[in-house]
Amino acid sequence: MTWVPLEPGWVAAERTALLIVDMQVDFAAPEGVIGRLGVDLSTIGPALAAAERLVEAARAAKVPVIFVGLSTTPASDSPAWRERMARRGGNPDIESDLCRAGHAGSDFYGPQPAPGELVIEKTRYSAFHGTGLGQRLRKAGVDTLVLCGLTTECCVDCSARDAFHQDFHVFVPTDACAAYEPDIHEAALKVMGLNFAILTDADAVIASWSGVA
Repeated sequence: MTWVPLEPGWVAAERTALLIVDMQVDFAAPEGVIGRLGVDLSTIGPALAAAERLVEAARAAKVPVIFVGLSTTPASDSPAWRERMARRGGNPDIESDLCRAGHAGSDFYGPQPAPGELVIEKTRYSAFHGTGLGQRLRKAGVDTLVLCGLTTECCVDCSARDAFHQDFHVFVPTDACAAYEPDIHEAALKVMGLNFAILTDADAVIASWSGVA
């Protein structure tokens, strides 16, 4: 991975938002869909803790905090997703159960939205697909995103790509993201760092917001 030291002003509070992507029960908690499937969740806890520290620092610096979560219904289910899962030999019904609207699995896990903070519900991997998020950010004067969440190679990657395609400056704190397999996490970060994001860590962002860096 290629790390770039944060320069003063790159994540200035007046032009930056913190985006927390898909830190939800079904992806992160033992009682969620992924946990019940027996997937090793040991990589998730440290990322949740780092994201929590970013949220606290953002609020102290008056940086907008935006929570993005998957929220699915039968009407929003994609036939292409289901067919892909079936062709891979999986069970489409299990994937469709992820983050059902109104169910506990869609609740945020770890960092929680504060009253008045923007919460975006999405039906696909990217936080920008069909949500109007880009327009809302620009209207608020935001052109820079610190983006973290779950999972590194999927919804974080897709959201970071789309943010970059919409001309936002994208910073990814690598310790506030996680994949279920460390090698996938590292590979996804390498791709992001090569193509559309600046890789950093939670401490560097927090230092910048606190005026230390």
